[in-house]
Amino acid sequence: MIEDIFSFLPYSLEKKQKKDFLLQELKSLTTFHQEHCEEYAQLLKSFGYVNKEYNSLEDFFALPVRLFKHYELKSTDEVIKTLTSSGTTSSSVSKIFLDKPTAMLQTKALIKIMQNFLSKERLPMLILDTKAILKDRKKFSARAAGVMGLSNFGRKHIYAFDENMNLDVDAILEFQESYKDKKILLFGFTFMVWKYFYQELKKHNLKLSLDKGILFHSGGWKKLQEEAVSDQTFNKAITQQTGIKKIHNFYGMVEQVGSIFVSCEHGYLHTPNFAEILVRDPLTLQPLAFKKEGIIELISIIPKSYPGHVLLSEDRGIIVGEDDCQCGRKGKYFQILGRLKEAESRGCSDTFEGK
Repeated sequence: MIEDIFSFLPYSLEKKQKKDFLLQELKSLTTFHQEHCEEYAQLLKSFGYVNKEYNSLEDFFALPVRLFKHYELKSTDEVIKTLTSSGTTSSSVSKIFLDKPTAMLQTKALIKIMQNFLSKERLPMLILDTKAILKDRKKFSARAAGVMGLSNFGRKHIYAFDENMNLDVDAILEFQESYKDKKILLFGFTFMVWKYFYQELKKHNLKLSLDKGILFHSGGWKKLQEEAVSDQTFNKAITQQTGIKKIHNFYGMVEQVGSIFVSCEHGYLHTPNFAEILVRDPLTLQPLAFKKEGIIELISIIPKSYPGHVLLSEDRGIIVGEDDCQCGRKGKYFQILGRLKEAESRGCSDTFEGK
């Protein structure tokens, strides 16, 4: 049973254990989606994957993530929530359909991962966004879903921006005073943390004292790369302006719910027990060895309501190693190097383009 995996620590399975577990689950998921999603079944047939024997994780058909922008792919009629990716036009938006079992698995997966980096204690939380994004509870953007998901790990939520994305200085200073010398949680999307939080604090000549804060951020790296802001530059600047030393980036996409890859204390993104990544050659799609740059393929056993269990992303990356990161977490650890050149710019933070 897939639920059994949540009784383990999320980064505890070694290479063979994890491969055997994922292989079995992926076989079952592939059969299920083939039987319940007509478009997915047609794709498998077109590419010669019908009655295929799967002996390794590399053998499964990787669905190009862009297809979710053009087709409504689902394997259930019991949809309780629709997630949408960011995009500037309707043709550039992915729609992801969740039923109750998938939504519950997504929540369990997120809890296991986040508790590994936090604790079971819910911390006072400063959300580096505006409350206005949570208007439609049934149809969430990726940005709103991210805020809602991470807010479950906090309490006494305060939003750092008003409805016009202006910095609410009074609210931030009041939050700082209320929880000085206490552990707090902060969350925001990377580009927005940089532009609307860090740069505004700097413009106001305002330095915070959030030394016990833990910041999680994700998405929007392409815009920072265009401004020549590296991961290291980002972390150093945030620490200098706010005092926050524990900063965790995480990688994931709305098209594969439940799988987020969080950076450890050494700056590497980690794969949990229930997810995996491969790196493929951009021309041949053959799997590449560790430390070879290629296209990231994402594997997860969480998506049951739609065929999102094996996806070919539009991101470049390298796998650094497996089971031997200095942080002690098992599984593959990797780095994202950016978008493919021909891939459109997108990201959770891209839904807000200006004031």
